[in-house]
Amino acid sequence: MLVWTARLFPLTISYHLNPSCTRFTRLAFRWSAGRAAAAATRGPRFMETKIPTTNPPTSTSAESSAEGMKPAAADAQEKTPTAGLLPGETVVKEGKASILFPSANEVFYNPVQEFNRDLTCAVITEFARDLLAQRGVKVLVPGEKERVVVSLSDETNEADTQTEEKNGAEEPAVTATVGEKCEHGLRVLEGLAASGLRSVRFALEVPGLQSITANDFSTKAAALIARNAQYNGVSHLLQASCKDASMLMYEMRGKKERYDVIDLDPYGSPASFLDAAVQAVSEGGLLCITCTDMAVMAGNSGETCYSKYGSVSIKAKYCHEMALRIILHSLDQRAGVYQRYIQPLLSVSVDFYIRVFVRVFTGQATVKNSASKQALVYNCVGCGSFHLQRMGRRTINGKHMKYSAATGPPVGPECEHCGQRHQMGGPMWAEPVHDMAFVQKVLAAVSGNPSRFGTSKRIEGMLSMVTEELEDVPLYYTVDNLSSTIHCNTPPLLQFRSALLHAGHRVSLSHACKNAIKTDAPPTAIWDIMRCWEKANPVKREKLSPTSPAFKILSTAPSLEACFTVREDANPQSRKRHLTRFQENPQAFWGPKARAKASGGISTDLQDKRKKYQNKRKNQITDSSQLKNFPCKRFKQGTCTHGDKCSYSHDLEQTHEEKME
Repeated sequence: MLVWTARLFPLTISYHLNPSCTRFTRLAFRWSAGRAAAAATRGPRFMETKIPTTNPPTSTSAESSAEGMKPAAADAQEKTPTAGLLPGETVVKEGKASILFPSANEVFYNPVQEFNRDLTCAVITEFARDLLAQRGVKVLVPGEKERVVVSLSDETNEADTQTEEKNGAEEPAVTATVGEKCEHGLRVLEGLAASGLRSVRFALEVPGLQSITANDFSTKAAALIARNAQYNGVSHLLQASCKDASMLMYEMRGKKERYDVIDLDPYGSPASFLDAAVQAVSEGGLLCITCTDMAVMAGNSGETCYSKYGSVSIKAKYCHEMALRIILHSLDQRAGVYQRYIQPLLSVSVDFYIRVFVRVFTGQATVKNSASKQALVYNCVGCGSFHLQRMGRRTINGKHMKYSAATGPPVGPECEHCGQRHQMGGPMWAEPVHDMAFVQKVLAAVSGNPSRFGTSKRIEGMLSMVTEELEDVPLYYTVDNLSSTIHCNTPPLLQFRSALLHAGHRVSLSHACKNAIKTDAPPTAIWDIMRCWEKANPVKREKLSPTSPAFKILSTAPSLEACFTVREDANPQSRKRHLTRFQENPQAFWGPKARAKASGGISTDLQDKRKKYQNKRKNQITDSSQLKNFPCKRFKQGTCTHGDKCSYSHDLEQTHEEKME
């Protein structure tokens, strides 16, 4: 058992924390003015911390921020002279949680990730509602209205009355509310908790929880988690743990010790934790995984992606959705080792990270289907056409299922459309990445209670687009990439979608890209539509190289006559309603922040690094008069017509002397 005590006077403690859910959270303690006393003994699992008694703050609802994302980090950070705060400490409020942080200038807190945390709370709430209903427990969510069925008929027959009485008798007698411990509730683990912000929000916003374990490898981070639990009055639900996340999950992989929900949000790749996670989650339990190594999964380093996830990523326009399918493939592959399999509930590609929610089940017979759920992808480097190759094949023969190797490849040595070579990527998950019935439940809950989350509007827009996506169509095309391939004008999105619908194909948008086109139409039909569009908007054929993809595609006559008349069903409801889906920049430089420094704290010179490594000139010119120090290139060629009014120097001798020096 590790015990850490500290006196406030004459001791002053200041520490630097990176609460970005990183595995190794670094904190640096600095002692000043006076003496310090600390006693520590190491224990096997949990940490208890003695801290000054503080009064828990009143719960802060999300009603004030229900209109969308908070505009800046400063809006989410409020300095209040609360009793018990250490010198320089700041209270950061998000949702109903109030988290103690060190100085706001030294804290890694990204308000953009509020969407991630809000969505996680919404998903876990609906998961708890479904699971606890089977255990006879009813979940009560604050602000949620009771669903009342109103009969429009004036007369109520006897059969309807009996049905209502029967339904009323079947309602669970036990109810679960937020902030209260439920004996039959969910056991939750946040493996990489850092400050414990996410775990505190679970305790204050998700009903039906039995216990929450907030784990971090750093002993000092675990001490802060315990302080935040007491500060928010959730110590009866939330326990701070100080262990390696993988070791903790391996120790809890017994059937009676597994967690119902495991949340992993590391800084970078979660690959090192996936094996332990699929073993430590209970039967039918929920895994919540965040990946922030989007560059690796989107094709920048295919060999690195293979070493981490067992799949080769390729750089293509559909890379964001392929990244989703790569992490699902990796989870299914690791689960299959232990005769377990996954069922995706919701998978989203958001900005610079990926968030997946999957359920894990045990079943040897179902695990045999895994090979047929994975696929390789052949991508043409010239025109961007792609084809999928399943890894296995299932054949149903009456009551029996026969498994065999798949046949292929689906393409020849060269692309049939442009004659270029193919890249091969994968394997990746080729089945649906969402459970539409579950997504509809989450969407209905968020839409019916918009004041619950600060990012409710964006969650509604995201999930609305998810419900409109084609479930059985992996990957997508982009309209601008199709037009740039043949060097023609880009057709309007609605006209292109209408042309596909007129041709008898299905089409939808994608939440992963603004101008994406998901369709079951083969590449041949897509390029025929583009050829018809080029006829109405011709390009200069004489400027095309005979070996270019555009020349070979346009040299073939289209086999169908595309109709670009806009159809009513070409515009989906989410687009008609102008729902918010994509993140609007809340502030300058709002993206991923820097990793913690080895000496403690985070880097404060991010802008200096950007100027040093990204700007073309070391010394940026802010005054136009400084341009006189640079020679005029047109004057050297004798073509400058500005004369003395030219902003650049016409003194070639001075320039020559500077070069000689």
